Parts: sequence; C-alpha cells; structure tokens
Amino acid sequence: MKLSIVATLYQSAPYLNEFYARASAAARELVGEEFEIVLVNDGSPDNSLNMAIKLTEHDAHVIVVDLSRNFGHHKAMMTGLAHAKGERVFLIDSDLEEEPEWLLSFDEQMRRESCDVVYGVQERRKGSWFERWSGQWFYHFFKALTGFALPENVVTTRLLTRRYVDALLCHQEREVFMAGLWYITGFDQHSQTIKKHSTSETTYTFRKKMSLLVNSVTSFSNAPLVSIFYIGVSISLFASIYIFYLVGHWLFLAKPMTGWTSVMASIWLLGGMVISFIGVVGVYLSKIFSETKQRPYTIVRQIYAKQKE
Repeated sequence: MKLSIVATLYQSAPYLNEFYARASAAARELVGEEFEIVLVNDGSPDNSLNMAIKLTEHDAHVIVVDLSRNFGHHKAMMTGLAHAKGERVFLIDSDLEEEPEWLLSFDEQMRRESCDVVYGVQERRKGSWFERWSGQWFYHFFKALTGFALPENVVTTRLLTRRYVDALLCHQEREVFMAGLWYITGFDQHSQTIKKHSTSETTYTFRKKMSLLVNSVTSFSNAPLVSIFYIGVSISLFASIYIFYLVGHWLFLAKPMTGWTSVMASIWLLGGMVISFIGVVGVYLSKIFSETKQRPYTIVRQIYAKQKE
C-alpha cells in the first residue's frame, strides 16, 4: 500500500461525497490504485456514518472506523493513523476547508526536499478578528509556558512518511494534544503555505480554546508547578521584610499602627492565591489520575470495508 488518506467524520454529511471523489482522484493521479481512504466516524450526530458505509459497499479503497462515541478530533485522528497502512499517510479534515488536491503539491515538496513531514500553514488565519487574535494569543502563551515554539497557523493537512507515523504512534498519552505531539516527535518537517477555505463556523469557541490551552500546557510543561514555588518564595521574602518593618516601627516609633485595609487585602490576596495554587496542583493530579488508569483513548465499535477480490 503506497498511500493512506486519513480523515475524521463529525457533521461531515454535506461534504463527504465531494471529499471522497476529490480525494480519490488525487490519490489515483499520484499512486494509481495503491491507496486507501480511512474515514474515522467520531460519533457524528448526522448521517455521516451511513453515507461512509455506502462508499465502502462499492469501493474497496474506503475503510470506515466507527468509534463507539465522540472522543474528540485529536483522538480520532490518532485512531485513523493507527489504522493506516500506507507507506505515506495524508492526514486531512473532511469538511473541504482544506483541499484534497494539496496531496500532489505536498508529495512533490516531500520528494524534492527529502523530508518526513510536509504540513500546511495558513498565510493569514481565517475567521473573525477575535478568532485570529485568540489563535495567535494561544501560540504565544503556549510558548511562554512550555518553551516549545509551535508553528503558528498550522492546519490539520499534512503528508507523513511511514517512519514518522510509527514514531508518532509510540506516544501513549491519554490526553492527546496533536500540535504538541507533532512537534516533539521530531524528524525533518517542512511547511507549505496554503489558503484555507471557510465552509462552516469554527467549533473551537473561546471556552474550548481555554480548555485546550490548559490541557496542552499541563501535558507538555511543569512550568505552572515551578512558578508556584517561586511565587511562594517571593511572597515569603516580602512578608519577612514587612515583619522587620513592623518590628522596627514598634521599637523605635512606638506609634499605633493603622492598616485594617492592608490586612484584609492581604488575607484576600493570599487566600485567592492559595486556592488557585491548589487548583493548579489539582489539574496535574487529574492528569496523573487519567494516565495511571491507562484507558484506551478511543474505542472502535466496528470497522467497515469491502473485501478486495
């Protein structure tokens, strides 16, 4: 098998047939009949699964991996990569915001530059000003907290060699953050500037982006825990200096001290910081709890494929 095309399905019914036709045409142009299309149904609430099963009935190139429920985009992608058998793997979203025809230009660049990964980067992030601003803020904040300079404005679409996919699948995290895993897996990765289309509203709300940021930072860095230690040391030093000031004031000036406002403000400040610090530790404990259980990150209900004659 020379090529695997991997895509996830979630509310993909309006785009699936066109995606299948265009992806098949691009694959045939590149490798003839030596390809497969792996579609992972991530608990889609529409009829994406039924449409995909119909594709398997008349085309042996199509394989449908039906997950038992919705596990999330990143975990569904990892499941699709685990089922791909091709020498090269083309990972792409099925909503046609990313063009299946990019396969040809990605392959040309991979052969020309002898790299292991070619991934798409948007020249300008699509969406409203808030979507663009929040996306840029996410990457800067992630770099500040983890030290990892992830490529900005990347898209899902990428062409991967077999050895890179095998290395990527060695990661056993229960909480999957694909952008981080792509980066830390290493190998020779090159970008290609693309223009992403807009076929639907983004499902990544500000709340989801905040959740993704917390998950990604705590998965790839212990910086929040280290910062708690340094903040605690700083507060202790400040408190010690203030104690010496109070003692000196009492010994040499002997004047009654006023300061109920500062006392109450300090209590509220320190109380809030203690609670927030406990919360940070709690997030890491929840990560440890999740990892030690070693639950599978997805469960496959059934695999649909037509037997090749």
